[in-house]
Amino acid sequence: MATDSATGPFRIVHTVCSHDCPDSCAVLVTVNSEGRAIKVQGDPSHPVTQGFLCGKVAKYLDRVYSPQRILHPLRRKAGVAKGPLVKGRELESFEQISWDEALDGIAARLQQISDKYGPESILPYSYAGTIGVLGYGSMDRRFFHRLGASQLDRTICAEAGGQAFKLVYGKKLGTRNEDFPFAKLIIAWGANIHGTNIHLWPFVEQARRNGARLIVIDPYKTRTAGLADWHIAIRPGTDAALALGLMHVILRDGLEDRDYIREMTHGFDRLAERVRDYTPERVAAWSGLAAAEIEQLAREYATTKPAVLRMNYGVQRSENGGTAVRAIAMLPALTGAWKHVGGGAQLSTSGAFKFDSATIERPDLMLASPLGRPARVVNMSRLGHALTELGDAAGDGPRVHAIFVYNSNAAAVAPNQNAVRRGFERTDLFTVVHEQFMTDTTDYADYILPATTFLEHTDIQGAYGHYFVQRSEQAIEPLGESRSNVWLFSQLAQRMGFPESCFRDTPEEMIRQALNVGENGHSRNPDMEHITPELLAEQGHIPLSFAKPISGHHFLPFSSAHDGPLPTPSGRIEFYSEALAATGADPLPAFVPPTESRLGPDADRFPLEFLPRKADHYMNTTFANLDGHRGMEARTRHRLEMHPADATPRGIGDGDTVKIWNDRGALELTALLSDRVPVGVVAGRLDWNKLSPGGKNVNALTSERLTDIGEAATFYSTLVEVSRA
Repeated sequence: MATDSATGPFRIVHTVCSHDCPDSCAVLVTVNSEGRAIKVQGDPSHPVTQGFLCGKVAKYLDRVYSPQRILHPLRRKAGVAKGPLVKGRELESFEQISWDEALDGIAARLQQISDKYGPESILPYSYAGTIGVLGYGSMDRRFFHRLGASQLDRTICAEAGGQAFKLVYGKKLGTRNEDFPFAKLIIAWGANIHGTNIHLWPFVEQARRNGARLIVIDPYKTRTAGLADWHIAIRPGTDAALALGLMHVILRDGLEDRDYIREMTHGFDRLAERVRDYTPERVAAWSGLAAAEIEQLAREYATTKPAVLRMNYGVQRSENGGTAVRAIAMLPALTGAWKHVGGGAQLSTSGAFKFDSATIERPDLMLASPLGRPARVVNMSRLGHALTELGDAAGDGPRVHAIFVYNSNAAAVAPNQNAVRRGFERTDLFTVVHEQFMTDTTDYADYILPATTFLEHTDIQGAYGHYFVQRSEQAIEPLGESRSNVWLFSQLAQRMGFPESCFRDTPEEMIRQALNVGENGHSRNPDMEHITPELLAEQGHIPLSFAKPISGHHFLPFSSAHDGPLPTPSGRIEFYSEALAATGADPLPAFVPPTESRLGPDADRFPLEFLPRKADHYMNTTFANLDGHRGMEARTRHRLEMHPADATPRGIGDGDTVKIWNDRGALELTALLSDRVPVGVVAGRLDWNKLSPGGKNVNALTSERLTDIGEAATFYSTLVEVSRA
C-alpha cells in the first residue's frame, strides 16, 4: 500500500518489520521525491502495532543508511587468512568485484565441491534475520534442494517449545493480544513483554487498569518483572518442576475444571497420578521458592477468571525445556481457562498462518538433485560439531566443505563458539555470507554479498504474536548493489544450470504461490479464503478469517470440542502424549534437573548458573554495531551481573574486571553487582565478538547439548565459575 500526498512530494509506503519478533509491526515509511526514506512510524490502523514502534526499529533509518552497510560484492584477497578482523578495518582483507564475478565464482566453487565430495558437503546456514515468507525460506530452499545440499534443521530458537506445545494441543495457536484486556490475571512466564514483545504491553496495561494482576516468573528481574505486581525469581531450568507443583496443588484442592477436562482432554487420570509426588515442599527445594509461594500462585491462578499465560521461548532454552513448555501449556487445560475471553495462553500464533510452503520451498526438487533423494539433515544448534567433526564418523555423510550463511550471524549466535570459530577457520572450508554489515561471520568469508533491508524488497508475512497477514512493499531502491535473497538464489540457480522454470519466478509470482491463489483470485489456504493479492496490496494487513473484528466475536482456541478434533493422536488436548509413548519416551511430564545446573554433577566445580541473555535493544546480534543502539545498552554492556552474596566471598567488587569460565572457554567482563539476579545465578548479554572484550561473547561458554524435545539449543543450561581477573 503506497499513497501519494496531494500537497507535497512525499510517498507513504506500507512495509512490515521482518525482524525476529512476535509483533511483526506494520511500518509506514515516508519517502521523499529523491527516493530516500526520511521517516518510519508504526501504522496507527494496525490493531496491534497501534501507531508506535519499539526503540530498535524507531531508529531503523540509522541502519538502512549506515555508512557501515555492505553495498558491493566482495572477495577475500589472495593470501589473507580467515579469522577475526578489527572493526572498521575489515575491507582491507577484501576486494570489490562485480556481481557477475561473484556469482560465477561461487557457482563454480560449489560445483567443484559437489563433484569432488558430494553435494551434501555443502551446508546452508540461515535463521530468522528476516521472517518474511520469501526472505526466510523460498528461493533459497529451492536452490539448496535442487543442489542436493545438506538440509538444515533450524532448531536454535523455537523448536523445543514449538514441538512441546504441539504435543499438547496439536497446533500453535493462542489467546489474541486484543483479548488480554479481559484477563483478571496475567502470568508472564519467561516472557519479558516490555523488552521483547512491547506491542502486547498496552493490552496488559489496559487489563491492569481493569483490575488485573501481573505476575512474572523469571530468574532475572527483567523490565517486565520490575513493573509486575509479583516477581517470582525461579531458579534456571526448574520451570517444569514449578508447573507440576502448581498442578499438584490445583488437583489436591479440587480447583480443576472437571467438565472441561472431561470434554476436551486425554490422559487426565495418569497426569493426576504423576503430579501427586510434586508437593510444594519438594518443588520448593528444586526451584528456590518458598512452599507458601507455590501454594499462593496455584490458588490465585486456578481461582482467578479469566487467567492467561504468556510464555516466551526463554523457558525452553534449558536441557529439559521442552518438558517445561509442555507442562506449563497444560495448566490452562487443567483449569478450563480457554473457555473465557481473555483466558488461555500464548506461546506462538505461527500455526495459524498456513502459507503454501511446499510450493514456495519445493522439497520435491531434492529428487532431481545428483543424490536423487532427500539430503541428510544437520542440526544448526550443533554447528561447531558440523564444521569440526561431521564426516569423521562412519555413516554420517561427507565432511562439510562449503557453508553458505544468510539471515544469520553464525559466528556470534551459535553455541559452543570456540568450536564454531575453529570450524570457520579451516582453510579447506569455502564460505559465502550474504549480509548487510561486516559481522563476526563475514570475517571468515571467501565471498561477501550485499543484502537488502526490509525497506528494499517486497514480501508478505504472518506473525507469531498476532493474527494478521501483511504485505511489505518495497519502499526504496536497494542501496548500492544490495540484493534480496530471492534475487540472489534465483541468479545462482541459473548459473548452476538448473533447468526448472521455478528458479525464474518473480517475487510477485511467489507471493501468489504462498497465498495459493485459486481461479477466483482468492487464497485457497485455510483461514485466508477472503484474501486476494490485490486486496492485501491495497490494505497492507488483513486478519485471518477467525480473527476478523466482529462485534461480540472472540476467537477462543481450544475452548470447545464442537470445533472438531485436534490434530493430536487422540484428537484431544493431551496430558498423556501418545506421540511420545510411541517413541518410548516418557509420555507424561516429569522434572529432570539439567546436567548443567546447581542440581547437576558439575556444580562443585562450576557453582554458578549462567544466563547468556539477549540485550533489550538488539535483536539477537542485529543492531549491536550501531552506536545509538549500543548507547541504549550502556548499563549492562560487557557487564557480568552478580548478586552481592556471590561476589563478596570471591572478593569481587562492583566495577572489578572478572574472569568467567568453564571447560569450553573463558571471558573477561566487568562486574555489576545487582539484585536483578538471584543468589547462585550470573548474567551477561549477547553481543558481537569483535565488539566484546577479548573478541569473544557469551557463547564461548555455552554448549551444544540439546533439549529433551526438539533437539534445540540449551543456552540457559550453562554452569560457570567467576573470579577477579
